[in-house]
Amino acid sequence: MKHNILLVEDERKLADTLGAGLSEHNYNVAIAYNGQEGKDLFMNSVYDLIMLDINLPYINGYELCKMIRQKDKNIPIILITALNFIDNKVQGFELGADDYISKPFEFRELHARVRSLLRRADVIQELAGEKIFKVADLEMDINKKEVKRAGKKIILTAKEFQLLEYFLRNMDKVVSREDIARDVWEMNFDPQTNVIDVYVNFLRKKIDKDFSQKLIYTQVGMGYVLKSEADS
Repeated sequence: MKHNILLVEDERKLADTLGAGLSEHNYNVAIAYNGQEGKDLFMNSVYDLIMLDINLPYINGYELCKMIRQKDKNIPIILITALNFIDNKVQGFELGADDYISKPFEFRELHARVRSLLRRADVIQELAGEKIFKVADLEMDINKKEVKRAGKKIILTAKEFQLLEYFLRNMDKVVSREDIARDVWEMNFDPQTNVIDVYVNFLRKKIDKDFSQKLIYTQVGMGYVLKSEADS
């Protein structure tokens, strides 16, 4: 079965080139050249993945990403932009983007990211039957995209949710920043960036701050671990 992709990019030459390349790899590609067209296409069709430029006419990529994520919590979203600063990336992830690729880029890198996100989305759908993780008084329901602690609902961004799910799947196991970069962000770890540490802190503030029992621990020089009991 072919996957349906929505590409929203105002540089027509780039959009048409990417659309043609993806079509050659057996994807159905719909192209919008501004944010309003992208919104209209999204609202009227079903897609498996969405790629958004940030600097779009009428509705920018950040606004469109936020709107899409409010309507669909699961669809993979890739931001494509020349804005290659940490603040831009953090803003995109906070609004619900799953990945971020900076211009200029090679098509094969974009295609690899597309394949990876679609593969992950397909696996999540296949495993949708048993999707509740529990540790101590924390509960995550993958199907409902809900997290509760001591019965209190905790609101997470899409990336925070993915990070917590990764910790839960690797409970009691120390995961390095390299592991997290590869498996959650699906990119090579850049030692010059603190994005992963920033997101772990975001998650801690929501998961641990208001509770006496902490769940996420730092292993100095090694990474992080989620466990129900601290070392004595």
